[in-house]
Amino acid sequence: MASQGDMVERLRPLVEVHRSRRQSPVRFRPATWRPWLEPHGAAHVLGLGAMDATSTSGDRVVSRDDLATARQALGDDPEGLRDLFVAVMIWGAGITNGRGPRYTSAALGDARLAHVLEATRSAVRVGELTRAYSEFTLRGVQRSFFTKWFATVDDRDAECERALILDDRVFHSLNALGWSSKKAAGTRRWPARYTAYVGAMHEWAGSLGVTAAWLEWLMFDLNGHVEAP
Repeated sequence: MASQGDMVERLRPLVEVHRSRRQSPVRFRPATWRPWLEPHGAAHVLGLGAMDATSTSGDRVVSRDDLATARQALGDDPEGLRDLFVAVMIWGAGITNGRGPRYTSAALGDARLAHVLEATRSAVRVGELTRAYSEFTLRGVQRSFFTKWFATVDDRDAECERALILDDRVFHSLNALGWSSKKAAGTRRWPARYTAYVGAMHEWAGSLGVTAAWLEWLMFDLNGHVEAP
């Protein structure tokens, strides 16, 4: 496995080439989501973001900043927490993940929803990422999506090792660079591996002069294609 220093040097040329790039907003189609959200009284979340001026199908666009704004307006309202979760699922699925609406509906119908959202948000906000990972259990929601939830609800100062998204595409890039979460954590258990990943990304980002959230997005965007141009 690549050491921390090796990883910084392997990441450096990628960071320098892509440093000026930023994540684009995600496009979604309200008409696709509405039948899945209306039975749960959550269709109002489809007003999230802004209209896509280039779309002829009523598409909208939503950004990470929109999610942060929604989180800040939330406070401790349980109903708002559910709406924020729906927003995260919409942003995560966009128009490319056709299973997103169905999986979101399954989670909304899960009796554990309110408890899981509150418990995991509370764990994330005090930096207990291993506990948050262990406690997130909802129908239809897997790691790529519930770590998006963690990243969205983490409102700690930037100096903290804030939660990050661990998508399969991020793993493809890190594995291609020679990094193993299992070896970094010293265990096969995923909660510990997720925490090791978050810590490593923050350390690398600090050495490279970027934010960990931006580095996470770059790994997602490259999707395993880590050869520097």
